[in-house]
Amino acid sequence: MGSRHLGFRKRMALGIFADLHAAKVLEHRLDTLFWECTLRCNLACRHCGSDCRVDPGVPDMPLADFLKVLDEEVTPHVDPSEVLIIFSGGEVLVREDLEEAGREVTRRGYPWGMVTNGMALTEKRFRGLLDAGLRSISVSLDGFEPEHNHIRGNPLSYERALRAIRMIVREPTLSYDVVTCVTGPLIPQLEPFREMLIAEGVEHWRLFSIFPMGRAKEDLTLRLSDAQFRELLEFIRRTRREGQIDASYACEGFLGGYEAEVRDHFYECAAGVSVASVRVDGSISGCTSIRANFNQGNIYRDRFWEVWEQRFEPFRNREWARRGECADCRMFRYCLGGGMHLHDDDGSLLYCHYKRL
Repeated sequence: MGSRHLGFRKRMALGIFADLHAAKVLEHRLDTLFWECTLRCNLACRHCGSDCRVDPGVPDMPLADFLKVLDEEVTPHVDPSEVLIIFSGGEVLVREDLEEAGREVTRRGYPWGMVTNGMALTEKRFRGLLDAGLRSISVSLDGFEPEHNHIRGNPLSYERALRAIRMIVREPTLSYDVVTCVTGPLIPQLEPFREMLIAEGVEHWRLFSIFPMGRAKEDLTLRLSDAQFRELLEFIRRTRREGQIDASYACEGFLGGYEAEVRDHFYECAAGVSVASVRVDGSISGCTSIRANFNQGNIYRDRFWEVWEQRFEPFRNREWARRGECADCRMFRYCLGGGMHLHDDDGSLLYCHYKRL
């Protein structure tokens, strides 16, 4: 099947999925809550959408402030066992109280996970996090050593990330995935890189391409050409058919004929529908990749649950995105203007995955 062509059966399936997503929007049942606990980082990655650094000039959110939101605004309205709390950054391991945060969230009945670059994940720290209730983890590995270290800007990054992955894949209690930012130099190495991951015991692999935000906006060398992007999707589709590793493309945008062939499901943006975040400055939004102009409130002046129930209209009614190249696109029903994180300060779409194909 061509990358843009949608056969009758796939159109039917997409229509059903679009109706199911509309029902999810009406329900907007919270099942994932990101806590952006810091913007500090032990790396300065070339592709960072948040433009994080060692000293970002923004203080970490006190743990007590986030726990107050859980206790007073979230727990009374949900079953904690059904809401995953994800600690994100920055780099979460720079927080010395991360284990305490994990224990407190676990004590309240919430499963929790984290996103990390692996630099500071020692065996001792890993065991401490597991003891604090760690249930899921995502670790970044962006190619072999030259490609990874070039992106991450540290000669030790690849070695530390691989060390972290080796610990994680051998821990049966964890859900995990390895996350790879695919740049041009990695495209011809995707197959040997996949074989290396399989040899290391990795079973779950999520791949994505650069989106032009933060520091990545200024580095054109990191972006894939349209031909390379198509090659990436062909690789993922082929890998999934072979079945040796669970590979998937991230939840970035609508992919036309590749839908349901490079992911386990059809495209949808869950931000503000089932996913919320508390940002480091207290802002309330969808996922943490979304620009600040889509913040819907702030925990220091608003009640989180009231914001979640009443102020997430830009996430749940996407008619505002039906403009520019989306205005007369026949795919709008299925993609609703693409991922919220791909809209710039005035709401314009930065780029369209479907159009690239």
